[in-house]
Amino acid sequence: QVQLVESGGGLVQAGGSLRLSCTASGRPFSYYAMGWFRQAPGKEREFVAGISRSGSQAYYANSVKGRFTISRDNAKNAVYLQMNSLKPEDTAVYYCAADNAVTIATIAVRYDYWGQGTQVTVSS
Repeated sequence: QVQLVESGGGLVQAGGSLRLSCTASGRPFSYYAMGWFRQAPGKEREFVAGISRSGSQAYYANSVKGRFTISRDNAKNAVYLQMNSLKPEDTAVYYCAADNAVTIATIAVRYDYWGQGTQVTVSS
């Protein structure tokens, strides 16, 4: 079992930045590829970014490429999402998720564990 807790969400103006954190407890963190997903009201949950177990590989949705950066610190059992140049369409609940796999998955059903989510609201 892995427990995930997100933090760092909030209200920010368009063009601003936020850094989301996700801390894990339970099984060794380095066993898991990690992902960030988001879900806006009335929409399906969508992949935002993923990072491999070691942190050597990352993958981004086209909508956030060049603006968001995912990173991890296995010594701290944490994964981060640095979000820059935020847009109103980035408004959503952001979730981190853990996948006991070598490769980075972009579909939600691949992930085994999920956090409760943190709200990000970008005002125009």
